[in-house]
Amino acid sequence: MTALLGLLVVWGVLTTVLIVLMIYRGTLTMQEDDQLFLDAAESHMEKEQAEIMQRADRLWPFIRVFGASSGVLIVVIAGVWFYQAFTAVQ
Repeated sequence: MTALLGLLVVWGVLTTVLIVLMIYRGTLTMQEDDQLFLDAAESHMEKEQAEIMQRADRLWPFIRVFGASSGVLIVVIAGVWFYQAFTAVQ
């Protein structure tokens, strides 16, 4: 297996995990309400909304790391590809 193929596989896995995390965050925030008008009897809904936002907020560091890793890796892949192309010509 060449280095370029290995990098492409790793990039594919990272990007797939990133997409799954973003889809999961999207499904969590679909249940979020912008405003809640509650009385004391419906205070459990406020707690549910706080839990949803807490889960979504916990995903942000992972999304940033996987997004940055995916972006850096695609630039590295492009560099390796150009390097291999130029060394093959000479």
